Amino acid sequence: MKYVENKAEEVKIAYIGGGSRGWAWGLMSDLAAVDDMSGTVYLYDIDFDAAKKNEVIGNGIKDADNCKAVWEYKAVSDIEAALTGADFVIISILPGTFDEMESDVHLPEKYGIYQSVGDTAGAGGILRALRTIPMFEEIAESIKKYCPDAWVINYTNPMTMCVKTLYRVFPQIKAFGCCHEVFGTQKLLVTALEEMRGLENVKREDIKVNVVGVNHFTWLTKAQYRNIDIFPVYREFAEKYKDTGYTRDVDENWMNRFFSCSEKVKIDLFLRYGSIAAAGDRHLAEFCPGDWYLKDPETVEKWGFALTPVSWRKEDLKKRLEKSQRLYSGEERFELKETGEEGVQQIRALLGLRDLVTNVNIPNYGQIPNLPMGAVVETNAAFRANSLSPVYAGNLPDEIYPLISRVCGEQERVVDAALKRDLDGVFAAFVTDPNIYLSVKDARAMFDEMINNTKEYLKMYF
Repeated sequence: MKYVENKAEEVKIAYIGGGSRGWAWGLMSDLAAVDDMSGTVYLYDIDFDAAKKNEVIGNGIKDADNCKAVWEYKAVSDIEAALTGADFVIISILPGTFDEMESDVHLPEKYGIYQSVGDTAGAGGILRALRTIPMFEEIAESIKKYCPDAWVINYTNPMTMCVKTLYRVFPQIKAFGCCHEVFGTQKLLVTALEEMRGLENVKREDIKVNVVGVNHFTWLTKAQYRNIDIFPVYREFAEKYKDTGYTRDVDENWMNRFFSCSEKVKIDLFLRYGSIAAAGDRHLAEFCPGDWYLKDPETVEKWGFALTPVSWRKEDLKKRLEKSQRLYSGEERFELKETGEEGVQQIRALLGLRDLVTNVNIPNYGQIPNLPMGAVVETNAAFRANSLSPVYAGNLPDEIYPLISRVCGEQERVVDAALKRDLDGVFAAFVTDPNIYLSVKDARAMFDEMINNTKEYLKMYF
């Protein structure tokens, strides 16, 4: 890497999961949208053919409209080639297949347990973690061996446990996890300012927030727009929409039916606890006692969100595979479309091309004093040239401390037990999850059945 006239050139990015038919294309768009960086993205994936297709797709972007930077994309078949000399490492992988995720999400329904996402919390999140943690052990060891000074950006769920594993295996790693859920809440606060105060042209980035919690169970304890404290405004908004919910104007298509929400869970949690729950309703519901929002499909419908079926994910994958082939063959032209994610902006900041304060998932160095030191938490952090510093967020408010500390303790326990290949230890955390309101006997039966369904990816535990 070198700098020429305030531009960073010859930057090397290693993308683990580089055959992605979603996140990788988003990264390509975001990299092409900035004009002060260029370099090479090395695409590594266990599906080498998928990475090769993305190599062709990525290298064709230079001809796309509005492309501001030319990046070279190169598929490699071994992780050493991808990581050696890397300045940045991006991790975006699917642990297992959607068949395993289908068991994670839908087998618990046999026991009366419903999940709206199943990739972070609850029974599905824990089983997914069991598959993911050994993969992240290997990734961390490889980073330690081939590029120990690289900055590592993780997008894989379960986010908290992935990042925790990286630090447990390689304590000196410079890793952080990115999630866009807070951004959606900032946009909702913009809407509240528009509706309740008549303000116009407010941007999400103009809403300054203090973020606390763990990934997908994040909360805001402060929210400010210029000289306006948004909390009283949001309370008015919440009171207005607590019964009907608030639904943004969206296209009526299959995806939105399974991903949109009415914000009623978010509003209810705010009215209960006084802090602003700052993730999508589908995620928030999974961290709460199961009989609040996820008791059964009728309860879910009442609260205005959806149980996202894995069948949808499988159908969507078919469509993305078809699109990949069309882009690869040139039948379809790649359309640059910025994602709204901040990964590329974080890279720019770490290269010294800008400053940035945003929410990330990193170990607790004291930014949330009343959660365990070293536990991975989500707070704001300041990005500057080769520097990432947590922003002091303060204690969790007493009202939400029991909710978040319980989840934090569960996640710490799962990672510790999984690293020891201790399935009984994992079950001890599993049975305490707030959404698993079963007898110990039934919880054990469900746990064993879920393990058996995904044992092809869990051989290291036996």
